[in-house]
Amino acid sequence: QVQLVESGGGLVQAGGSLRLSCAASGSIFSINVMGWYRQGPGKQRELVAAITSGGSTNYADSVKGRFTISRDNAKNTVYLQMNSLKPEDTAVYYCNGKITSWVVVGTADYWGQGTQVTVSS
Repeated sequence: QVQLVESGGGLVQAGGSLRLSCAASGSIFSINVMGWYRQGPGKQRELVAAITSGGSTNYADSVKGRFTISRDNAKNTVYLQMNSLKPEDTAVYYCNGKITSWVVVGTADYWGQGTQVTVSS
């Protein structure tokens, strides 16, 4: 099995910063794309940022210039540095990995349990 475990959420004032981490473990053969999604109150889950194994990145327009995604392939870990946080960034943030495991044929989506980020005004 494959597990994704997130950490780093919390409560911060507007303008502040937080850093999220997500470590993948288990029967991993390879990890293609890793990313962060978020779901705010009453909203659909949306992509925040993603990064390929080669380091190519993609960001939602709403976070460009404020958030930075990075990954450590040796540790199967992805990070999200969030600066200049706004109240509208308040959401549950989920880590996602498109992972090929030793157990399941093909590549599948795996999700973390989610971590709450709350930005107060």
